[in-house]
Amino acid sequence: MVAIAGGHGKIALSLTERLSGRGERVISLIRNPDQADDIRARGGDPVVCDLEHADIPEIAAAISGSSAVVFAAGAGPGSGAERKMTMDRDGAIKLLTAAEQAGAARYLIVSSVGAEAPPDDDDVFSVYLRAKAEADAAVQASDRDWTIVRPGPLTDDPGSGTVRIDLEPFRGPISRDDVAALLDVLLADGRASRRILYVSAGDASIEQALERLV
Repeated sequence: MVAIAGGHGKIALSLTERLSGRGERVISLIRNPDQADDIRARGGDPVVCDLEHADIPEIAAAISGSSAVVFAAGAGPGSGAERKMTMDRDGAIKLLTAAEQAGAARYLIVSSVGAEAPPDDDDVFSVYLRAKAEADAAVQASDRDWTIVRPGPLTDDPGSGTVRIDLEPFRGPISRDDVAALLDVLLADGRASRRILYVSAGDASIEQALERLV
């Protein structure tokens, strides 16, 4: 069973459809109960759990039984600096702690290129990158079987199924659908355990790109 935070986001919905399509049970954490039907339509089980306001035991109960947890949530465009911290940083760390309490061994987090060296000014995007960096640092310090995915700019283009993956920072666009496809593979592929992966659109299948990497 896989639990996905940010269950109504485009990456999460695509991942839910992929996982449920081959018989995996998916728990999708959402804040708005009106989104539940969209989750069910893709084969997931919606659970209302607001990471910003729920405490860790509540989150742990929501993901109980999951062997893997994916943080694909975020404050979203138009949100201010404060919510970048309370959602993109604190939400991810609370989910990580809940995963430890619930016994979920695998933890995947969708981060961002730029989190490796975030600016220190007060621009909202700079705050966002610092929030991602601090969440990633907590993940790296944990004892979970983690992978951090840092894509370049996200697009809504149809997925191509081909990517570039590197361990060193680089910047290039990638569709949300291809990020979901990568997460799908990573959930079952231990070669990327305890690694930070930079990803963009590219010319190799996900499996080929991972093979080149290792």
